[in-house]
Amino acid sequence: MGIGPSTKETTLHHFRDPLVDELCDDTDIDFTGVIVAGIPQDNVNKYFTGDRIGAWAEAMRVKGAIVSEDSWGNSNVDFAHAIEEIGKRDIAVVGISFVGVQGAFVVTNQYMNNIVDINKSAEGVETNVVGENNLVRSDAKKAKAILKLKMRSVER
Repeated sequence: MGIGPSTKETTLHHFRDPLVDELCDDTDIDFTGVIVAGIPQDNVNKYFTGDRIGAWAEAMRVKGAIVSEDSWGNSNVDFAHAIEEIGKRDIAVVGISFVGVQGAFVVTNQYMNNIVDINKSAEGVETNVVGENNLVRSDAKKAKAILKLKMRSVER
């Protein structure tokens, strides 16, 4: 399964990313930055990438992270492993992904307990409408609110 038209983001979306905007606009958050990681083909490199993401977050001494993916299926391996590597370092973590009616990930772990579903179609499926099922400001607000709650619980 690959990424379809409704989960593809336009160039303008990347220049005005709702998640980045939401995090930058919040004075309670010290927004550190964005890690962009590709999706390797083989599992050795998939796990290496997730390991590096976790180590990078730890080295930056962040208290929380939001991991998003713009695909599903085999990409869930990368998504889940990055979340796990961040979470096992006692960093609060929230995921953002298209879930829809599939309702489950290819792989999961104990740190995937807060995933924001970016599905917008009533049927919960991929559609042919460009940008219909991608991250919007309300998804970003929800992920940020969950992350703030998780960061408070990790501090205690």
